Amino acid sequence: MGMKNTFYYLSIFAAFLFIGQQANAQTASSANTTSYNFAAGLKFGGYENGISGKYFMNDNTALEGVLGFRNSGLVVTGLYELNMEAFNIPELKFYYGFGAHLGAIGSGDYRRFGGGSEVYRNSQILLGADGIIGLEYIIPQSPIAVSLDLNPRVELATGPFFDIAPGLGVKYFFK
Repeated sequence: MGMKNTFYYLSIFAAFLFIGQQANAQTASSANTTSYNFAAGLKFGGYENGISGKYFMNDNTALEGVLGFRNSGLVVTGLYELNMEAFNIPELKFYYGFGAHLGAIGSGDYRRFGGGSEVYRNSQILLGADGIIGLEYIIPQSPIAVSLDLNPRVELATGPFFDIAPGLGVKYFFK
């Protein structure tokens, strides 16, 4: 499951990158498309799928929040992220950061992305530390940003255990 999904996410990201570069080559200027103030969208991750929002406090520092839904549960994640241009492409940003998550799940399996799962007989609180490292591409001449990242997580309340999973985000941004 892990390698197949990672390949799938990387393929989607590469397609968006190629489409964006083709659109950039066809336009005379991509001014004002390399940054934004706020974005809202969807995040598909190895742990939860949900709604995300990203707010830039300045050119390089952002706060991102994710309201994630999982089987019999809900998890809120907050992240502090540092962003910078990647590979001399103004529309492509490298970002990394850290944060935390808090949530609850019902009884059942807590599926870990890298392999096994934890089985809970009762409802559980989830609490832990999160990291993030990834790339975000702002599609030129559009209000769309696409991101691909890795999310390491340490689960403390029901663990401790470590897990890491890919994430794919699609956001609509506002200047």
